[in-house]
Amino acid sequence: MQELVKVDANEQIKRFHEFLESYYYAEIIENLRKDLKFVVVDFAELSKFDLDLANELLENPEDTIKAAEIALQQFDLEEINGAKVRFSNLPKNQRIMVRNIRSKHIGKLMEVEGIVRQKSDVRPQVTAARFECPVCGNIINVLQLNGSFREPSKCGCGRKGKFTLLSKELVDAQGIVLEETPESLEGGEQPKRANIFLKDDLVSPLSERKTNPGSKIDVVGIVKEVPIIQKTGTKSTRFDLMIEANYVGSVEETFYEIDITEEEEQKIKDMSQDPDLFRKLINSVAPSIYGYEKVKESLLLQLVGGVRKVRSDKVVSRGDMHVLLVGDPGSGKSALLKRVSTISPKGRYVSGRGVSGAGLTATVVRDEFLRGWSLEAGALVLASNGICCIDEMDKMTTDDRAAMHEALEQQTVSISKATIQATLIARTTVLAAANPKFGRFDPYGVIADQINMPPTLINRFDLIFPIKDLPDPVRDEKLASHLLVLHQTPDLYEPELSTEFLRKYIAYAKQKIVPRLSDRALQEIKEFYLAMRSSGSTDEGIKAVPISARQLEALVRLAEASARLRLSQETTREDARRAIELLEYSLMQIGLDKETGKIDIDRIATGISASQRSHILVVKEIINELENKLGKTIPIDDIVEESKLKGIDEEKVEEVIEKLKRVGEVFEPRRGFISKI
Repeated sequence: MQELVKVDANEQIKRFHEFLESYYYAEIIENLRKDLKFVVVDFAELSKFDLDLANELLENPEDTIKAAEIALQQFDLEEINGAKVRFSNLPKNQRIMVRNIRSKHIGKLMEVEGIVRQKSDVRPQVTAARFECPVCGNIINVLQLNGSFREPSKCGCGRKGKFTLLSKELVDAQGIVLEETPESLEGGEQPKRANIFLKDDLVSPLSERKTNPGSKIDVVGIVKEVPIIQKTGTKSTRFDLMIEANYVGSVEETFYEIDITEEEEQKIKDMSQDPDLFRKLINSVAPSIYGYEKVKESLLLQLVGGVRKVRSDKVVSRGDMHVLLVGDPGSGKSALLKRVSTISPKGRYVSGRGVSGAGLTATVVRDEFLRGWSLEAGALVLASNGICCIDEMDKMTTDDRAAMHEALEQQTVSISKATIQATLIARTTVLAAANPKFGRFDPYGVIADQINMPPTLINRFDLIFPIKDLPDPVRDEKLASHLLVLHQTPDLYEPELSTEFLRKYIAYAKQKIVPRLSDRALQEIKEFYLAMRSSGSTDEGIKAVPISARQLEALVRLAEASARLRLSQETTREDARRAIELLEYSLMQIGLDKETGKIDIDRIATGISASQRSHILVVKEIINELENKLGKTIPIDDIVEESKLKGIDEEKVEEVIEKLKRVGEVFEPRRGFISKI
């Protein structure tokens, strides 16, 4: 019987040798030339070549993979020692969800897919050790296969125990925690996790990038059981599962990693010459949502993004644009967000009350794998180089929103908790949606007052769009027919460009195009900026700040994104104009100060407009003068009288006194009188 198995193994090695020689010889040589000690075999090709061998691989993977590696080492090539055979593309029935792994799968070759949540450090692990017997000098080889280090039990000369360790073979090993993808879940299930064990070239710096937390990967490996050691030192009857990986492939790449064939590249270049390019692209962003051309255009520019610049003094200008949509309920904000998160390859969608600061940035958790603390990345870090869509942003608690400040501007997430001090990179574009303060916009009120968010956060968004839902017979008729026809025939509004092509187009623009600002574009932006700044002066002494340096940077990013969409390496005057038009549209809707008719960025940035601020100054002066005349307690009526002479009406004065009371500059000792604190 023993002999039979041996022949079988030799037969396997021979068949594998033939297979590798006829299908993969060129690839093996190419890989060795690049110093990659492995070859990835497509399972479909193996099953075409020899079905029995393929079945044997699935049923008895340990020995079969060994046989394949021995066959690989029989090639007469330099440096082939230690090369591995990796298998990809398993048949459908071998693909399994983490939750469905059962004891019958132990020892079989399986394929699982999921998102990497945690990753341990790379550490050496012993695979084989050589011992010498101190009595007779016999050398014993022991293979280290289990978790615990094994010594030989006895020697041929009768000695038991206490052998000298001569040498040991080490390989690099690493553990990752794989979590199921949210798309594959049903109902109230929590995504299950599996420990994956990687070693050898799967932890080389090149392939390590695939397994960064947040990446979506495909793992082919052997399901194994790991004994659970109880506190008493005995083994438990329960076992843990672990997958020893044989191959890891990335499923979801960032825009920078999408492969584009030459044929597709040609199609993309032809498309960029289309005079109707922008209209087609805008219509493909969200064809099922009616209207909002300007918003869709800005979302398109946001997907492409500007250029990230790192200067010699290490100051970084971010290239990502952040967009905030504030709108009435039922105006299609969430649908836009959902759509954008599907176009972007690394898109995350999170919403409102279900979001905590730790879930957005990062949190420190107890590490089961290595005993100690480890970092678990949140949505903004996991979506690095992609888009994070945050819905219902006004429903988040204040502390949780504050966690986003650093991620939006500096594009990093710093954390200092327990024994961990770390800075994670979060080069994420944020698209957020919120409802107005009172649920719906008041058409007569100032929009800026109705956005229920801290000015510091609002200021970090490049573009803010209020989406109002006001009755308008013509628009309502179009919207109703659009929506109802959609329900009648769901696939009526096909995007002009398929989602796949749009993705490839944006990916190509991000990978290949790095536009620089031309002198004419620079001049155009500068003129607009200066004109806006000088338009802010009012006769009341305090100047309104119509636009700040942050908006200037936003203009540059928008112009660069516009050039990228045209696949142009230079930002022209037209791009600058497109950027200015979008920014002006956004500012006119939000930053207009009704009293002066001028745009005032402070309405958004600090919540107090310039005209209000000048009123505050005037009223404070009056209070000071009256205090010198009348003493500490000043009647409010006197302040109102004085203010009327200076052209401020009663309502405004009362508003200012309320504000001063709120910030603690004055108080009311008795009704109708105020005193300075």
